[in-house]
Amino acid sequence: MKETLTAIFEKSPQGYIGYVQELPGANTQGATLEETKRNLIEAIHLVLEANRQLAEESISEKDIIKEPLGTITV
Repeated sequence: MKETLTAIFEKSPQGYIGYVQELPGANTQGATLEETKRNLIEAIHLVLEANRQLAEESISEKDIIKEPLGTITV
């Protein structure tokens, strides 16, 4: 399974600001567009990991069924 995310890049006086339209919290900045793109990929991984940890804590004592849905290529 592949999911397409939309990266938005804005020029700023210090370089670029980048964020993912579909993933609140995945945002970054960089001196160049390439640096901002690399930083944004890292930000996506960090947001997903943080969300995963929060979800694990909230379901830790519940009777649940947990299974993979698929892989998203970013």
